[in-house]
Amino acid sequence: MLLFQLIKLLLSDPLQFVVAIVILILPLLLSISVHEWAHGITAYKFGDPTPKLQGRLSFNPLAHLDPIGTLMLFIVGIGWAKPVNINPNNIQDRRKLLLVSLAGPFSNFVLAVIFILILYFVVVAFGTDPFSYKDGVLSLIVVLLGLIIRINFALGIFNLIPLPPLDGANAISNLLPEKLARAYFSLAPFSFPILLLLLISGGIRYIFNFAEFLQKTLLIFFDTIFFNIL
Repeated sequence: MLLFQLIKLLLSDPLQFVVAIVILILPLLLSISVHEWAHGITAYKFGDPTPKLQGRLSFNPLAHLDPIGTLMLFIVGIGWAKPVNINPNNIQDRRKLLLVSLAGPFSNFVLAVIFILILYFVVVAFGTDPFSYKDGVLSLIVVLLGLIIRINFALGIFNLIPLPPLDGANAISNLLPEKLARAYFSLAPFSFPILLLLLISGGIRYIFNFAEFLQKTLLIFFDTIFFNIL
């Protein structure tokens, strides 16, 4: 878990722990803020002023943070923010509502790709190995960039799980007939126990394993496009 890694770093090297927190906290807060902003701006562009009226068209983390969700982000690497309220009566097009649901996870995938490009050019500039875990501040930066990438991929994948009220369930509900969609969302009380079981059982690691696979695959892909140094 991310929390255990940070505690271990604090005990072994307090200076690197401070560097890790400074480097890690802003991108993590940015990740969840962009996720919710993406939902809000998409709904707003489709004609729903609700997110703007509630101050959710902002990159300011304070507009989006949920205390428990933020804590979980730093404990297990996956968390959540306050959901952006959408009034579907202002959109009245289920295809557009589907896009609103998918906008959040898509924004995390875009952020992951941006950080992969940053990581790749750090590797090019300093000649470090993105797959190694050596000592030193530069290697710490490389490791943290990789962690931020995996967290964004994991956030996107996690939110696509088809359990209410996650984005995956919202997306599926807009593909179903309305009566079936209402029945589907009646499963919402069972979602939290299922997600809790996923966390306790270690199932989250499979999401992170897949996120790491995506990171390595895209690093190699960019390498074939640019410098072929990996």
